[in-house]
Amino acid sequence: MPNYPELYILRHGQTEWNVEGRMQGNLDSPLTEKGRAQAKTQGEILRKLGQETAPDPCLSSPKGRAFETARIALSEIGRVPVVDARLSETDLGSWQNCLLSDLRPNCPDDLWQDLGPSWYFFNAPDGESFESQRARCKSLLDGLQGPTILVTHGITSRVLRGLWLGLGYRDTVLLPDGQGCVFHMKNKGQWLCSSQNPTGEAC
Repeated sequence: MPNYPELYILRHGQTEWNVEGRMQGNLDSPLTEKGRAQAKTQGEILRKLGQETAPDPCLSSPKGRAFETARIALSEIGRVPVVDARLSETDLGSWQNCLLSDLRPNCPDDLWQDLGPSWYFFNAPDGESFESQRARCKSLLDGLQGPTILVTHGITSRVLRGLWLGLGYRDTVLLPDGQGCVFHMKNKGQWLCSSQNPTGEAC
């Protein structure tokens, strides 16, 4: 397992396109009211985890949905996000702006049985590859000097956590995901921190 520092990884809150089941990738969609509330909850979790006294940095994807989440969440602990483009979401090519339900016929049955809805990660014909995204996420992690808060996206969050845990493709894309929570990477494992259990449970 790689020796990366302790991480606090946040996915952006719910967006309008999340509600529609529409894929965003490098496109963007505004946070819903629920999404903004989820971001505030993430900030409260960070505060309960003692992040008001933790050192910077607090890094965010430049995409509007992630940066707005970061702004709301980090305001709960008196921090300001710093943009890092390596935290951007996977480029889904021509599948961006498509409904996932419309793409389901493109997925072979055996792949669907193995990966479920996560089958589309890195399978867009003109989209970003797993190797490309893994390289940019590794570049970010390799440069961290200590515990760091990262605000990013659903697929990118999995890639970051997969690298931290030393996982391959399949285990990476099947990692748990969620909005309104914080993944705390520590002690060679990941803890899912929620409003019900802010100190986290192993997952």
